[in-house]
This record gives sequence, C-alpha cells and structure tokens, in this order.
Amino acid sequence: MGGFRPSLRAMMPVVAMIWFGVAAMYGLLKPISNGCIMTYMYPTYIPISTTGGMSTAKYGLYLYHEGWKKIDFKEHLKKLNGIPVLFIPGNGGSYKQVRSLAAESDRAYQGGPLGRTFYREAYLSSEEAGNVDLADFQLPNQYANKLDWFAVDLEGEHSAMDGRILEEHTEYVVYAIHRILDQYKESCDARESEGAATTGSLPKSVILVGHSMGGFVARAATIHPRLRKSAVETILTLSSPHQSPPVSLQPSLGHYYESVNQEWRNGYEVQTTRTGRYMSGPKLSHVVVVSISGGYNDYQVRSKLESIDGIVPPTHGFMMSSTSMKNVWLSMEHQAILWCNQLVVQVSHTLLSLVDSTTGQPFPDTQKRLAIFTKMLRSGIPQSFNWKMQSQSSWSTRVPVKDVKESAEVHTSSDCRSSFHWSDDVLERDLYIHTTTVTVLAMDGRRRWLDIQKLGSTGKSHFIFVTNLAPCSGVRVHLWPQKGKSSSDLPAGKRILEVTSKMVQIPAGPAPRQVEPGSQTEQAPPSAVLHLGPEELRGFRFLTISVGPRPTISGRPPPATSMAVGQFFNPDEGEIEFSPVSMLLSTHSLKDIFWKEDHPLAFNLSFAISLGILPATFSLKTAGCGIKDPGLLDEAGDTDSTKLCKLRCFPPVALAWDPTSGLHVFPNLYSETLVVDSSPALWTSTGTEKTTVLLLLDPHCSYKASIAVSATTAASRFLLLYCSQIVGFSVAVIFFALMRQAHARPIPSILKAVESNLRIPFPFLLFSVVPILFSLFFSFLTSQPYPPFSSFTIVSIICYLLANGFVILLILVSQLVFYVAAYLHVFVKRRWQLSEGNFGLLFLHRFINISSRFFSLKVVRVLRANPLIVPISMAIVLSTFVHPALGLFILLLSHAWCCHSSLCNSLTASFRSHIRKKESDYRTEGSYLSQPFTSKPGSPSKENSSSYVQTQEDIFHHRHGLLVLHLLAALMFVPSLVSWLQRIGMHQSFPRFLDSFLCICLIFHGIFSSEALLNSSSPFLRILGQEVRLNFIYLIAGIYSYFAGLAQAPYKVFYPMGAIGIISFALSILQVWRGTPRFGRRQRWHRH
Repeated sequence: MGGFRPSLRAMMPVVAMIWFGVAAMYGLLKPISNGCIMTYMYPTYIPISTTGGMSTAKYGLYLYHEGWKKIDFKEHLKKLNGIPVLFIPGNGGSYKQVRSLAAESDRAYQGGPLGRTFYREAYLSSEEAGNVDLADFQLPNQYANKLDWFAVDLEGEHSAMDGRILEEHTEYVVYAIHRILDQYKESCDARESEGAATTGSLPKSVILVGHSMGGFVARAATIHPRLRKSAVETILTLSSPHQSPPVSLQPSLGHYYESVNQEWRNGYEVQTTRTGRYMSGPKLSHVVVVSISGGYNDYQVRSKLESIDGIVPPTHGFMMSSTSMKNVWLSMEHQAILWCNQLVVQVSHTLLSLVDSTTGQPFPDTQKRLAIFTKMLRSGIPQSFNWKMQSQSSWSTRVPVKDVKESAEVHTSSDCRSSFHWSDDVLERDLYIHTTTVTVLAMDGRRRWLDIQKLGSTGKSHFIFVTNLAPCSGVRVHLWPQKGKSSSDLPAGKRILEVTSKMVQIPAGPAPRQVEPGSQTEQAPPSAVLHLGPEELRGFRFLTISVGPRPTISGRPPPATSMAVGQFFNPDEGEIEFSPVSMLLSTHSLKDIFWKEDHPLAFNLSFAISLGILPATFSLKTAGCGIKDPGLLDEAGDTDSTKLCKLRCFPPVALAWDPTSGLHVFPNLYSETLVVDSSPALWTSTGTEKTTVLLLLDPHCSYKASIAVSATTAASRFLLLYCSQIVGFSVAVIFFALMRQAHARPIPSILKAVESNLRIPFPFLLFSVVPILFSLFFSFLTSQPYPPFSSFTIVSIICYLLANGFVILLILVSQLVFYVAAYLHVFVKRRWQLSEGNFGLLFLHRFINISSRFFSLKVVRVLRANPLIVPISMAIVLSTFVHPALGLFILLLSHAWCCHSSLCNSLTASFRSHIRKKESDYRTEGSYLSQPFTSKPGSPSKENSSSYVQTQEDIFHHRHGLLVLHLLAALMFVPSLVSWLQRIGMHQSFPRFLDSFLCICLIFHGIFSSEALLNSSSPFLRILGQEVRLNFIYLIAGIYSYFAGLAQAPYKVFYPMGAIGIISFALSILQVWRGTPRFGRRQRWHRH
C-alpha cells in the first residue's frame, strides 16, 4: 500500500516539533530558585458543622486556629468575632494550604502594621480613582480587628479539568459563605445567652481569597443567583486564571468560563429594561477584585490568563505580578505563592488594613478598599522607562507645594517627619561638585551642592540618583532656587523643595558580608532610585544631596560601605536597541557590548522582540575601574582589579517592564536570564511588543556585556504560550486533510493529504496565511484593536508548522501500529490455512465448528449484518450517562477494527495476486499454457483484484483519517476523564449536556460520514444553485478550527465536529428515504 513513507517535506515539521518538545521539556524541568523564605506555623483546623444536600455532605468547611496549645472547639467558636475570610483551594488543592496566610495574619495582627518608609507610594490613577479624591487617605496606624480564616475542603478534585466539578465547587462555596455568616450569628447568640458582653456588629460580607482555580470559583460564586446580596465585596486571587482555563479543552468548561465572564461584564453596567428605562445600578458596583500573578516562574498559569482586563473595570480592580509587589519583588512557582513568606506577609497586612477602625468591619467604600490594595501592594516605580515620553507624574509623588505668590513666608516643602529634622549644625563642611557625576562612599554628614544650570547643560537635562541609604534618615535631596545655608538665608517668596519622598524603592538583594571586623566590603546593592526630569528641575538653580552622619556602634563591626551615586545625563546617550536579526543571531554567537568608564548611569535597552518569547541571557563583567590589572587570579577566578572594582562600584541592577505582567527587577545582575511573563503575538495582543529594560551601572567602572538568546528557555516559553493555539491548529490540519480526501479520487492516505497541504507556495499559504488575514479583517469589522502584524503572522505560521508535525507524527505512529498488526494477522492466517491437515489441530477445528452454530442464530446474524448497532449504542449510552470520553473510545475501537479489516483484506488480496502472477509466470516457462488456471472459490479474480485492493485502500485511508481526528478529540477529553476517575465511589452526576451532545455528534460523524464520502451518489446541499460537497464543509470546519486556535480556545473545535456529524447523519437519513444505493453497491473508480 502506498502512502506509508513520508516525504522530506513531511519530516521537517516532525523534526521541528520533536526538537521544540525536547528543548521545552528541558527548560521546564530545569530546577529554578525563587528566593522565597519558608513560612512556619502551628495549625489547628476546626470543623464547621454543615447541613444540606449531597453536595454539602461531600465537601467540608474548616476554621483555622494558630497555636500549639490544645483548645476546645465549641468554646473557640463562641468567641468568633473577627473578619471572616474564606480560602478556596485550586485544582487538586487542599484546605490545609490556608495555614501560611492564616498564621502570618495572626502574627501581623499581634505585631501591628509594618514600619513606615518614606519611599514614593503608589496612588490610584485617574482612571482607577474615577471622580473620588483619595489624595489624603492614609493607612491605619493600628489594626482594628483580626482575621478569621475559613477554608473549604473540596476533596482535592481537579476543577481545572472538568466544567461540572467547577460548577459544583461554586455551589458549595455559596453555601459555605452563608454558613460562615450564620456561624457568626450563632456565636453571638451563644455569648448573649451566657450573659457575656457583645461588642461590634456582625459581619455582613466575607472576604474571598482563592488560589488557582479557586480564584475563578470565588468570582463565579459572587454572581451565583442564590448568593445573598452584598455577601461578597472583596476578592483576592493568587495565580488564578480569569480569562480562560489553563487547559481549555473541554467544551462545557470553556462555555462556563465564557458565561461567568459575561455575567461579570454585565454586572458593572447599569441595569435597564428592554425599552431602556433605568432599573437599578450595577449589580457588582460594590465588589473589588485584585489578581496577583506569580510571574514568569509560574508555568501552570500565565499572566495573560490572570489579567482581569475586559472583565472588571479599572475602578474596581487590577492585576499585578509578584515581581512588582512591594517588599516581594520575586517570581514564584504556582504552589510557592501560597507559602512564600515575603508575599504572604504583605498580603496579610493588606487584608488587615481593609478594616475600618470606627466600625471594626471592612471599608464599605469601594475606592477606599482599592486604594488600600494599591498602596500596600504596588510599588512606586513607574510603569514605563521611556525617558522622553513619560509624563512628569510618572516618577513624581504628590508633594504639597504652596503657591509662592500667595505667601510671603519662606517655607520648605517636606514629607519627612519632624523626628528626621536636620539642623545646619548636624551637617559638616559643604562640598561643591563640578562634575556631572557625584559619588557618596560613606555617611560623612556632608551636603553636596550641584549647579543645575551648569551641570545640566549640553543636553544633560535629566538627573538620576541611586542609593542604598534610607530616605530622610540617611539621605535627603532638595532643590534650591538659589544658594544659601538654610531657608532663612533666602529672600521672601523663595522656597526650598524637598524631593526625598520621590525616591522609589527597588529590591536591594543580599548585602555583602565582611570578612574581618572593620575591613572594607563590596559595595552594597542600591535600594532606591530617584529620577528628576526637566519639568521638575525647572525654576531651581541648585540641587543638594545631604548625607546623615554615620551612627557609632561600640563593640560591633561597622556596617557595609554606604553608597550613593548621582548623575546628570542625556537619555539619548543611554539608548540601545536590539533588532530582531541581532536577537536571533545571538542564539549562535554572543553579541558583546563594551562600556568605558564615565558612561551614563542609566541605559535604556529596547528589545524589538519581547523577552517573553525570546528570553535573553545577559552576562555582565567588570572590565576595569581605573586600576592597573596585575593579572593574578584568586580562588574564585577574579583578578585583583576585579575585586577592587567591586569594592568601588555598586552591583548592576536591571528593571524590565512588560505591558502584561508589569515590572520585573533583577538585582545584582552579573549573569541572569532576562525574561518577562508576556504573551505577545496573540490575536488579543495590542500595542507594541517591545520589552524595555532600565539598566543601572556605576559610571566609575567599565563593563563588558554579552547578550544571547537562550534556546531552551525560548522553547519552553513558546510551548507555554502557544500550546492551546497548536492544539486548535492540529484539528484544522486534520480537517484540511479530510477535505483533500473528500475531493480526490481515489482517496489518498491521510499522510499524503497532509503532505500535499504543505506544498509551497500553494496550498500552504492558502491554509496558513489566509485565515490570519480573515482574522484581521474580522477585527476590523468588530472595531477591535489589531495585533502586531509581523509577529502575529510569524508566530501563527510557526504554530501551524508545529501542528502539522504533531499530526504527521500521530499518523505515522498509528499507521505503523496498523501495518504491524495487519502483517501479523495475515501471516498467522496463512500459517493457519497451511496447518488445516494437521491431526493435532483437529480438536480445535471441531471447537470452531461447534461455535459456528452460535453465529447461525438469528439475533447474531442480524448483528453481524449490521455490525455498527452495538458500538453505536454503547458509545451513545456511555457518552450520555457515564463520560463522553468513554463513548469516543468505543468510536475509536470501531475505527481501528474497520482499518484493521480493510488493511488485512488489501494485504491478503495483494499476496494472492502476487502468488497468482508467480504461478502464471512459472507455468508459462514450463509450457503449461494449455492448462487453464482456476482460482480458489471466494478469492478475487485477476480482473477485479486491483479494483478490490483499491476499494479496501480507500476504506482504510478514510477511516484512518477519521480515527486521527477522533483520537485527537478523545485526547482533549482525557483530563476530564482523569478527574472523573478520581471521583469514583463518591457522588457522581451525569455529564454536562453540551459535552454529551457534541460527543454523540462526533459518533454520528464517525459512523455516517463514510457513506457520505464513499458513496458517489450521496445527496448534497445546494446554496444559490451551487452544490455544496463534503470537501467544502471540511474546509469551513478547518478555517473555524484555525480561528479557535488563534483565539486560544481549542475547545471550540468541537463545534464544527458536531456540525459535520449532524450533516452526515442528515445525509444518511435522506439517502435511506430516497432509496439511494448503499456503500456496498457504489460505483468504482480507477487510476488512469
């Protein structure tokens, strides 16, 4: 049989797919270090009694208590009077995962709020704040009430794999919310019955904290029709997918996501009647949602899925990455986000800050709660590092400045507390800096003066300042209209502006350790950055940097060398762009960059291709710092000059910003892979996909930098970002191949059909590029923003090639299995026929004769005449009442049996024809032409043997194509089947109607499409007088599946599969009604 040997054109996508898979798995399985500190606790879980139906009996509800002492559960519940917080675990999670958050919340309540720092704070943007002015809103100085942490026990079920499980979890969470609120009332009643004093009001809402799929369950429960009004007002999610499921393969799961998200979109709109009359305000106007992502180390849920853009308006929520969270600055794995101490502590203090000190309950005002989340979680670092385009307010903070014209007094605007007031006597002799770069190597108690007009000339209109000194207590920065000792020396109407509070905090990393007491150490990494633009410097003549005196500590070694470096610079001098060509070439050869001494302190690196898809390994080495190198190496491989330069220059810092995931900070940057959790080149991508990196380097040292794209990291990122797209494209590839089978006569193999569709330029460009153009045209019609054309097209074509490689590999493996099984079957059958006269096997022949009587029964004869009745019935019953995947497995067995039978018949006929030809040649040579040749009864004659072989090949090729399509559909249901198997023995429910219906349609497609294709006289539809054949239907199905892949919604490929099944079933019914000849009496075709 032909079509088994793949061509070179078909093997190239297979090799590319295998290389991508191996490289991606190597990158994903490689251990990573996240820098998290472990959280420790003494947990106790108090069960809450539940009453209700079967679903409530299956799950459980617990109250967490921190402490090692044994307590009485009933007495503890009577004292319940805190703020209820419900933790919802994620896919396969446990209720015990609440222990880190609950333990740190208890410690935070006992220890009080975090110490105040004087770095720049984050504020609500004008879009987020709306019409409410919260400039004077301050965080509480002490916590008014503690948090009572509850957790639901969902039996570790895999809610990310099955839509039915997700709905059941939502229903139980609604019940748990009501049960928690009722428990507070029961506790209050119990205290009153015992005569105990009751203070405060009962809680009316529950704060929901969800991890992974638990975050989506929290949102689904909020819009549930049975939830009490205002029972949920605050939702915090940790690594939760909101846009779509991480594995969007099951139709009911994807449909449930769409319905919930649509309800949320409608919930923030004004409710009106059909005639447009006002009914009520937005249903969800009181709900605030904050989503925290784990960043690029979270392989299970990408930041693009965790975004709430388009679901929750900016006035009611936002998404941020843990890499940009204040006091965290780390990317973490999917499970580590629950126990990472840096993040858990910050989240605990944030939730405690939501409590109003006057009422003891969370703030009812939505904007106040959103402002607390913003101040506690977001850092003051701006969201862009484009020096030219950024506004004045991006780096600045709200400093109260009085109008100079309205006041004749000389005043100083300051955000530092009075306890940090420095008198002029504290500062020693002033220093006057005449160079554009100023350096502070110690806390010497001096004030440094910089002339803005002189040093800021020649285009150096920006000033940047990096330091590891604490603002206000260690260093203060002022702007002076003219020179003077203090504000009293200035004339009336002049003012001094302190800009210390404009410093933004960055992670400092670990401080260097001193080898000996009193010895010099390496420079400590910077912990703050201050940037002043031309608009902020306008109107001032001098800039002063005042450094506090070093504290004297007796009996201890002095602290690490203090540091501060400032510079006037021109942003154009620090701009470096990396083109797509240079980034791609760096995978084979390193791109070296040299920076000599006295270089700009800040570099603006622009990568044309997002670091989310092409992560770059950035290596930085100190080349010199004005010290002669003796060339001697130490044990670590560093020269003496390198060690001396590390004593003089601060460690480099990189800050990368991405529109999707926000800020990523890389401290102590000497060798690091720069990667951001971006999602470029998607249909929903908007704006530029460049990654901007701010690199801070000490201008006193020279550096040698090299940049190379990491192939394994890039492959793993590509697989994570576009796996769903490849799945959708794989179904499209099979549909395009079935289209070619339906069009060609004789029917080509499914492998030849896929190979034919890879011919360049046509039809490859027709199937890979035209759908992309259609998607852009659809975006134009619906007024949606366009994705970047070049990257969107290139990535889509690469995904299409990888999908072809996956499909071809699937075809080769299945075809190899069929060939091996068929050859073994034919070989055993021939041996069996040769051993018919063997006396030792007579008893076996007698058993076969007896069993043949069973097959002569009428019922058995009817089933043998209609062999599809049993598999169809079994598949439909299993899909409807058990699980859809089991019905698809029955369909696959039917396809496999048909392929095996047709292949065995074809091989048997070919062998007989070959033997007959040999015997004919032998008789011709032996002068036996006068003796007629007679074939065995029942075997194909010489005239029709080739037609018989061709018929069996056509049957095999077509059913093999259907088998590959339905095998991929069954594999998409495997995650749901795994979650179903986990629940065996528990309360089971029927599958969702959408899943069962689509699988039944797939069964109809597999059973009835054979006659629709193989019977040349089958009726077809007519549209506008044109006959619509099955190949056109497959083409439309392939384009729709291509669109589903572009939309990252592979579950939608089941819709065209189901539509084709309905069409095939309707054609078969119409064929029977018209009396059209069946497949067995179809016309034959021949090769010419």
